[in-house]
Amino acid sequence: MCGFVGFTGMTNDRERDLSRMMDRIVHRGPDMGGMYFDRDVALGFRRLSILDLSEAGAQPMKSEDGNVVVVFNGEIYNFQSLRAELEAQGHTFHCGADTEVLVHGYEEWGDDLVYRLRGMYAFVIWDKQRRRLMGARDIFGIKPFYYYPIADGGMIFGSEIKSFLDHPKFVKEVNPDALLPYLTLQYSATEETFFKGVYKLPAAHYFTLEDGKMTVKRYWDCTFKEQRTDFETCAEKLDGVVHESVAAHRIADVEVGAFLSGGVDSSYIAACLMPDDTFSVGFEQHKFNETNYAAELSEKLGITNIRKLITADECFGAFSDIQYHMDEPQSNPSSVPLWFLAKLAREHVTVVLSGEGADELFAGYEWYGDTPAMEKFKKTPLGVRRAAASVAKHLPYFKGKNFLLKCSERPEDYFLGQALVFPEAEAAAVVKPRYSHGPHPHEMAAKYYARVKDADEVTKKQYLDMNMWLPGDILLKADKMCMAHSLELRVPFLDKEVMAFAGTVPTDYRIQGTHTKVVFRHAANKSLPDEWANRPKKGFPVPIRFWLREQKYYDIVKGYFTAPYASEFFDTDALMKLLDDHFHEKANNQRKIWTVFTFLVWYERFFVKENA
Repeated sequence: MCGFVGFTGMTNDRERDLSRMMDRIVHRGPDMGGMYFDRDVALGFRRLSILDLSEAGAQPMKSEDGNVVVVFNGEIYNFQSLRAELEAQGHTFHCGADTEVLVHGYEEWGDDLVYRLRGMYAFVIWDKQRRRLMGARDIFGIKPFYYYPIADGGMIFGSEIKSFLDHPKFVKEVNPDALLPYLTLQYSATEETFFKGVYKLPAAHYFTLEDGKMTVKRYWDCTFKEQRTDFETCAEKLDGVVHESVAAHRIADVEVGAFLSGGVDSSYIAACLMPDDTFSVGFEQHKFNETNYAAELSEKLGITNIRKLITADECFGAFSDIQYHMDEPQSNPSSVPLWFLAKLAREHVTVVLSGEGADELFAGYEWYGDTPAMEKFKKTPLGVRRAAASVAKHLPYFKGKNFLLKCSERPEDYFLGQALVFPEAEAAAVVKPRYSHGPHPHEMAAKYYARVKDADEVTKKQYLDMNMWLPGDILLKADKMCMAHSLELRVPFLDKEVMAFAGTVPTDYRIQGTHTKVVFRHAANKSLPDEWANRPKKGFPVPIRFWLREQKYYDIVKGYFTAPYASEFFDTDALMKLLDDHFHEKANNQRKIWTVFTFLVWYERFFVKENA
């Protein structure tokens, strides 16, 4: 788990520029740094030592003949079996780090290496003989990868956008098309980031750059093809797959712990892992503190639980740093407690396991299910329901409109993923004209729905979330908040083998009415008490609704909403109405306020303070 930076082409002082770029991401790898220069490329690396703590595992790592050079962020969980296969082909290994399988794997299989990997990764390989760059991002998008094409045909790339700020050919501008979809979805959902010209390499894609031409190709896609078996057998198989994945994810030469909330996902991981320590945070407000559940389960398992309660002052005080480390504005409130959770854990361990991904793979969100009223209405013939929804779709909002859309069994018409902050029309109304032309979330979702057009509605929702919400929100904040504190986060549910099994689980084993993750909970119950296996999902609740009704925090947000630069992007009178109506308890606008506030804090940090 580390970070890398790099660029092709020349600058006046490549060593100085690369060094400054590496310094920007020292938090990702405080243990060691390394550089590599060739005529056409400069590669920089910051290392957080996890496997083979010796100098032999340092990067950039080269093949024996120097023709293949790798920088790599992540973990390859099947590196031992790949190593054995490569040794049988005559390759010689010199260290115990998983990085070396990328070097020899590329020598043996070329770009087809990506089809063999099980893990979380972003990497770049320089093929010196062919003067060619090849790089890839893992199948779920656990690890980030950004790139910036330079006008002269070169490219800057790395684990974090902020490192690009120190390259002399990087031009820092706001991407005007990113704001509109962000206001609806709460995260940067476009392939081009909030920094104009900077792109994300999508999850499950690899690229090649040769003779100035960049090619990007998808190499993996999740598939759902249910295999009918009895419920208990399905649960037993699921439990076995999860235990095997946790065993693969625990391999490290440093201490490993686990994040633990009161929910089933992290509890299941902790029960499988049985670490020495678990880590939990909550808020001082009683209803926003689940650390008591974590402490109770830890006691039952014979594990030490280390926990902390966070104050509003701490959260607002850290918020600018949080957005700096996020690289792009991301207004999921859970980023805030995750920042403090990672900081707490890093005081004790270097690696933690967490429960991200179970909701997407096994249908854990309320949005996926049917309420009793929906189940009753769905007894009406499908043609009638779809006709009613088709009419409702083209009418202005009325009470019951969303109900009719949801009962049509066409999530394409209403479901954009787990976040819906500003409805699209409201988002367009609150931004200035220059920022109102970004892609609409429904258009962005359509390309993913098209890939699963024949699937059932639950599977369609899961597929959309796995391609938009998971890499754009959940995994981005997990990586950035943990790496800000030099902490490696591993997510055993987001594993190639777990996904292969999840794709076979029948839909009615995933969700039944309002009962989510049905067979998953039953499997978890083999390791967990009933209360933890069956507790309803709460997410990571944050009391922003109450904070924004306190004068102190109202004034902080008001300061951003009335700052001179806010009027560049927003109708500030509309922003103040949102804030005042919430403060005076005329409306609950906390998510809208927080999403705009987040963007303005990000903008101030990167375009006001950074410039100063």
